[in-house]
Amino acid sequence: MLEYAVSARRIDSSGSEATTKEARIILDTCLAGRADAFNPTEMLLASLAACILKGTERVIPMLQFDLRGIEVSLHGVRQDAPPKMLRISYEIVVDTDETDQRIDLLHRNLQKYGTIYNTLAEATDLVGNIRRKEV
Repeated sequence: MLEYAVSARRIDSSGSEATTKEARIILDTCLAGRADAFNPTEMLLASLAACILKGTERVIPMLQFDLRGIEVSLHGVRQDAPPKMLRISYEIVVDTDETDQRIDLLHRNLQKYGTIYNTLAEATDLVGNIRRKEV
């Protein structure tokens, strides 16, 4: 089992910070919002993107997958009462010369072995696709 530790604290009414190891992230906890920090919902989406990207780094050596680049775009739909994420959709764009079948294999591995991916898939409608970068 792996264990993780994150601490968070209120800085003032305009924001907070979260820390782990030697890293620090400013959080948008201001009621009016702030453009220079991620709010909690955006952090959730960013966490999913990071999971997909880290998973890619994990599986490309095992699959001997030739990858020049990868981008992840996410969109979340939140309801107000009770507040929760109803749906998260994503698109993965890979820059590669691999076949469509190998690109699908990469996607299946990212879905199967992603911690955040699997956690969110149990909690909300999580849908997405993968495609080759257009030249």
